[in-house]
Amino acid sequence: MIDETTAWNAVQRRDRSFDGRFVTGVLTTGIYCRPSCAARHPARGNVRFFASGAEARASGLRPCKRCLPDDVARDEAAVMAAIDEIRNAEDAPTLSALAAITDYSPTHFQRVFKRATGLSPAAYARALREERARDALSEGDNVTGAIYEAGYGSASRFYDEMKDKLGMTASAWVNGGEGTQIHWTVVETSLGRMLVAATEKGVCRLSFGEGVDALRARFPKAELVEGGEAFERLLAEVVASVEAPGAGFDHIPIDVKGTAFQEACWKALREIPPGETRTYAEIAAAAGNPRAVRAAGSANARNNVAVLIPCHRVVRTGGDLGGYAYGQDIKRELLARERK
Repeated sequence: MIDETTAWNAVQRRDRSFDGRFVTGVLTTGIYCRPSCAARHPARGNVRFFASGAEARASGLRPCKRCLPDDVARDEAAVMAAIDEIRNAEDAPTLSALAAITDYSPTHFQRVFKRATGLSPAAYARALREERARDALSEGDNVTGAIYEAGYGSASRFYDEMKDKLGMTASAWVNGGEGTQIHWTVVETSLGRMLVAATEKGVCRLSFGEGVDALRARFPKAELVEGGEAFERLLAEVVASVEAPGAGFDHIPIDVKGTAFQEACWKALREIPPGETRTYAEIAAAAGNPRAVRAAGSANARNNVAVLIPCHRVVRTGGDLGGYAYGQDIKRELLARERK
């Protein structure tokens, strides 16, 4: 069961990503609701949280007629059935076909699916193809093999969809960054030595206590160029974001790749307001899979651009600071700066 502080915070925000994880029982009215229910918030002392509608009903409560909390289980089953269909189909199923197997209207199912995953069914299918293509390329498959293994019907469609995702050509991705130029430097900051590296698309590495060897390990065939005029301008913005992280840094371009779920987690991290924190469970829920708490932790660990994707804003359930790749002192200081 989710801890009560996290649950109450979700209710206060009317956070739809928590629907299905618990229900909110209002003892004075005798009803239970989704966390996202639009009704006026009850007093905290009149609220009890239940793991399921069945548990709430066993305590004598009845479902809210406004938010229909018992429909969440049906929605979740429909989304999982659609995901299975998308994953197993040779060609991406149409919205009408997915709606038919879930017994929803296409318009309603589109809303249900997007609320659960953060993506439309079509966007989810594209993300799945992209993920499979990246995996195949990273494992050393030739480009043509990767294209068809991932489910693309033609090479032209693959290049249209992936040219802005890889940040380099597919062949370069396979060959350790061959033909790609990455500018880099190590700079002194108030938090210690910081490695910054960027492709022409954006920052691809920001870390503390590392050097150029970390880049060579990831892109052994890339052309690594120290400094550069355009890079120096970008570097100035990056350093400013570290020295004053509360000022915001969404304008700084980044070049990162991950699975669809990892990228959803990174998006959720960037949406946390400066100075605030979220738990791993909240990040998993915001990324569309409330049960994938460990996977959310793994996505955090695979973040290549510290601060710009603010994984320092994630804490353990209960508020404990938790770990950080570059040490708790840096994590604590970043949060303190954001709260000033």
